[in-house]
Amino acid sequence: MTAFEKTAYGPEIAAFITDRLPVLGPGTPNESMRSQLAALTMEKAFAGRSIADRDAGRCCLSALWLWHDFLDESHRISQEIESVDGSYWHGIMHRREPDYGNAKYWFRRVPRHAIFEPLASAAREQAMKAPLDEPAKFLTTQKSWDAFRFVDLCEAVARGHSRCEQLAREIARIEWQHLFDHCYRQAIGTL
Repeated sequence: MTAFEKTAYGPEIAAFITDRLPVLGPGTPNESMRSQLAALTMEKAFAGRSIADRDAGRCCLSALWLWHDFLDESHRISQEIESVDGSYWHGIMHRREPDYGNAKYWFRRVPRHAIFEPLASAAREQAMKAPLDEPAKFLTTQKSWDAFRFVDLCEAVARGHSRCEQLAREIARIEWQHLFDHCYRQAIGTL
């Protein structure tokens, strides 16, 4: 994936993707976006494009709810999607709750994913620019994304056992962007 550019997904979706740096935990739902998110159907989100994979399209909707810290709404969508992508979004949502064990359960249903190598590379680049403590050092050596170790890093940050919160948040945003891009392209049939 080249640099993430929200306008590549059309104006309907771009309006929902802000420049924020998401929190690692549950956050506070952005109530100013609730009604717009609730009104966003796949047909509106993908206006002017045919939808080749409706599950991937639903993943995009789940992701947008998650972006605005509506974990319950995101969960209602992702838990109904019987695909690797749906399991991945489901795992991210549980990681943010935080329910680390349940997140790992869902990540076990994602043994391989197309974003793992580019995500590992992007995470490595970010990690090389930051001071690292022990829970974050794996980021500089992984060849493929290790979702389980990232869950462990998020937990270490939450428990005060890692000082790498800023780095973890940046990587979580990159993960969201890579997975969203993948699901969007799959939804419109360009993968």
